[in-house]
Amino acid sequence: MNVNDKLQALSRPGRQGLYDPANEKDSCGVGFVADMKGRASHDIVIKADHALRRMNHRGGCGCEPNTGDGCGILTAIPHKFLKKSAKSAFGIDLPEKGQYAVGNVFLPQDDHERAHCKATVEEFISMQGQTFIGWRDMGVQPGKADVGPTALASMPVIEQLYIDAAEGLRGDDFERQLYIIRKLSSRALRQEHDLTESQSFYICTLSSKVIVYKGMLTPAQLMPFYPDLADPDFEAHLAMVHSRFSTNTFPSWDRAQPNRFMSHNGEINTRQGNINSMHSREGVVKSELFGTELHKLFPVVEPDCSDSGSFDNVLEFMLMNGRTLQEAIMLMIPEAWQNDEEMSEEKKRFYEFNSTLMEPWDGPASIVFTDGKYIGAVLDRNGLRPSRYYITHDDKVIMASEVGVVEVDPANVKAKGRLQPGKMFLLNFEEGRLVTDEELKSEFASSHPYGEWIANQRIDFADLHTEQEPHGFEPETLVDRMKSFGFTTETMQFMLLPLVQELRDPVSSMGNDSALACLSDHPRMIYDYFKQMFAQVTNPAIDSIREEVVMSLECYTGPEGNLLEVNEKQAHRLRIPHPILSNEEMAALRHMAYKGWRTRVIDITYPKAEGVAGLEAALDRICEESSQAIADGYSLIILSDRAVSAERVPVSTLLAAGAVHQHLVKTSERTRTGIVVETGEAREVHHHCMLI
Repeated sequence: MNVNDKLQALSRPGRQGLYDPANEKDSCGVGFVADMKGRASHDIVIKADHALRRMNHRGGCGCEPNTGDGCGILTAIPHKFLKKSAKSAFGIDLPEKGQYAVGNVFLPQDDHERAHCKATVEEFISMQGQTFIGWRDMGVQPGKADVGPTALASMPVIEQLYIDAAEGLRGDDFERQLYIIRKLSSRALRQEHDLTESQSFYICTLSSKVIVYKGMLTPAQLMPFYPDLADPDFEAHLAMVHSRFSTNTFPSWDRAQPNRFMSHNGEINTRQGNINSMHSREGVVKSELFGTELHKLFPVVEPDCSDSGSFDNVLEFMLMNGRTLQEAIMLMIPEAWQNDEEMSEEKKRFYEFNSTLMEPWDGPASIVFTDGKYIGAVLDRNGLRPSRYYITHDDKVIMASEVGVVEVDPANVKAKGRLQPGKMFLLNFEEGRLVTDEELKSEFASSHPYGEWIANQRIDFADLHTEQEPHGFEPETLVDRMKSFGFTTETMQFMLLPLVQELRDPVSSMGNDSALACLSDHPRMIYDYFKQMFAQVTNPAIDSIREEVVMSLECYTGPEGNLLEVNEKQAHRLRIPHPILSNEEMAALRHMAYKGWRTRVIDITYPKAEGVAGLEAALDRICEESSQAIADGYSLIILSDRAVSAERVPVSTLLAAGAVHQHLVKTSERTRTGIVVETGEAREVHHHCMLI
């Protein structure tokens, strides 16, 4: 079967026409059932399955009611069941819990390809010094589960992989080796077949702590499909479930959730920017735990992932490199802190320090996460997704997208509530208790002198020497420059004059019936070819009161440090209170020479005499000069079209900024510098949003 045939056999299409799978997001039902004291039982699994079935309306299906968008269950390793299964399948006794790993693997339907995939995995197991035990046929039952034709046509062969830990290797050290094995196997097979991981081979989980059973199923099909789950010996102290509703995506077996460490209801609207930043960090990141093997983990974010899958990839990367589960979640989904007057100063400095390390994974989201030791949930800063919980007197905890998923005797209810915006809900199984949000975050906020680090290292505009220089209005050439940047009478009348004279945004009608830029017969600015990219279907409007509390324009720029370290130097970045800079602030940046920071100004104009060919040459030059500026140790790059004249044509600032940004992302250099643009082109709110 060639590549094209494989693509045709998939459960979702590839990129074609106006459709691009990179723009997909999803919205779902999520929850968990757990025993706070860590006592494993089959009843936990049964209750979790019951909760999943109760959230059937939160999952989706196609025109075939028996083909679902996807669902699944994540549990702690069911040692009793796996020990019995290994004895039956391989005739051996498994070692103690934690000394072996098990993973459910999606394999190609083609016999030859499946054998090759298994051989590749076994090769990397040996290469990493672990012992391959065997592959177990899981005996899935699509007929009994009444799996629909579409799901059945794309169903992979599903087998269970067993690995024995090397002598003396335990706990997190063993997990790191399993992580390397999975990443190397997936990357090798993906490159070899020129296909994404999910289209030929996918490891749901490979761990000594947790295991995932999932697929392109409806909630009612999961238990009948996987007979393992119905076995009374399948016991666990936690079970996370997920029912997927793919708001504007195509379902597939691999995209079903739970992922390897989390489940997600909502959309991450900043996904592509987050992915670009993670790729850029691969050029500067260093790890004490992986050392010279760190490159085996790249790319951190696997191709063709959903927004949830991308989040899970980064979460796993930080966990494997020594971050705790709850700390990584706080770093990726911070609560609103800049404008919270009731938050302690210590906690604010903790969040501010973290903001210098990583940008938020932002969007309406309810996320449940676990590593087997902890299980918890967090809500986005806006609180736009529901999360309800019950705690019972017999130490059971039930959390889900809504109440009523598991029947609980009212007399047995010890406490109940809903997760608040930005707050975290965490169970510690080792201590057998619920850790409150305040206790949890206060502990991390006091773990380092974050306030002192920021005071010592943060750069503000007030610290920079502002030279008094002409603002560059140059009235004698003003009209000519406005013409060169495409200003019109309408621009002045409807856009600029209201802003200048009345200090307000111009108001227009709800409908915009002008021709799409790509279909227009007239020249259009490059900004007009871009529109909003987020799931408006499920994003509620934000009222002005909430917006003021939870949103901020403040950000940091300049070179980033090593994401995997926590030290004072990480805070050595420039704080910008507002993305639109004044002339004085721009002058301060242009002449910057402070604490080792220097700025390189790159001209983004080119000679008019070069004609159309000069544009491409100019973009190549601008990108090369940007890389050279980084090599020369410049902390900031200013892309400026100030040199525009009758002889020099400006490259569109959006085109120049986009070219430099994408060039530095591809070369893994983007996090080594900050980019500032100085332009006479941008005049509408949309223009500034695009540039930012």
